Amino acid sequence: MKFLDAHHHFWDIDSNYHPWLCDELQIPFRYGNYDALRKNYLPVVYAEDTADIEVVGSVHVEAEWNTDDPVGETRWLADITQACNHPVVFVVQARLDQEDIEDVLSGHSVYPQTRGIRQKPLATEQTASKQRGLPGSMDDPKWRDGYAYLDRFGYSFDLQIPYWNLDQAAELAADFPETTLVINHTGLPSNRNDVGISAWSDAIEKVALQPNVMIKISGLGRINQPWTIESNRGIVLRTLDIFGTDRCMFASNFPVDRLCGDFGTIIQGFREIVKTLPQNQISALFHGNAARIYRFNQ
Repeated sequence: MKFLDAHHHFWDIDSNYHPWLCDELQIPFRYGNYDALRKNYLPVVYAEDTADIEVVGSVHVEAEWNTDDPVGETRWLADITQACNHPVVFVVQARLDQEDIEDVLSGHSVYPQTRGIRQKPLATEQTASKQRGLPGSMDDPKWRDGYAYLDRFGYSFDLQIPYWNLDQAAELAADFPETTLVINHTGLPSNRNDVGISAWSDAIEKVALQPNVMIKISGLGRINQPWTIESNRGIVLRTLDIFGTDRCMFASNFPVDRLCGDFGTIIQGFREIVKTLPQNQISALFHGNAARIYRFNQ
C-alpha cells in the first residue's frame, strides 16, 4: 500500500529547543502524560516505524520549535531530511500576529520544500462565556492581517483547534477563499459520547461548506486508551461523508500517536475501515490528495 504521510514530526531535543518537550513542566495534553515523547525522533527512527509501509512522501508539520527562531526549524529540516528515502515537504511555524510576519514568511520561502504554515490560534474552552473576538484568535484583525500574507507566498494553512472553534475557521475560509485551509487531526473529536459526537459533526459540517477547506484524518487517540478500529470507525466514516474522499487525507501524526498505537496499527486500521471504497478513492485518501494539496510535483 502506497502511503503519503500527510502529518508527522521530527525533533532532536539534544540540539534544539522545543519548549513543550524540553522544559521540565509538561503542558496540558490531550493524550495525558507524554514523557515517552521526550527523546529524539529523526529520519532513521521514522524509517524503522514505517518499515512495513511503502511511504512515497511525507509532510513534516512544525513541532513547536522555539518561537524566537521559527525559520531555524526549517533550516534544520532542510538538512536532516536529506537522509529520508522519500520526498518531504514542510508546513512551518509562524505566529501570524507578530510584527515581522512578512520577514518570517520570506525567510521560510528560501527553502523550496516549504508548502504552508501552521499556528495554533487562541482556542477557548467549550464552556467559555466568550469565544469570539479574542486577541490571538482567528477573529483578531491583527492575526488576520498576517493570514492575508499567505496567499502572496502561495502557502496553505494548517489549523489545529478544538471543533467548537471551527465556526471561526469557516468564516476565515470564506473571507480568504484563495488560501487552502487544512484542519488537523479530524477537528479533535475528544468527547465520544452521543452529545459530543453530534456537536463535532455539526461543527465540521459547517466548515466543510467552504470548498477551500480540507481535513486530515489523524490524531484520533484518546487518553489512556489504545487505538482501535472499533473506536475510530464512526469518526472516519462520518468525516468522509461530510468532506468527501477528495478533500480528506490520512496521516500518522507520528511520533505523537505512538502514545496510543504503533504505525502499522493506525495506518492499516485506516485501510481496514475504508476497504469497501473504490480503489481510486482509497488511493486518493492514502496518497493522491496529499500529493495534490501539498504540491509534491511543484
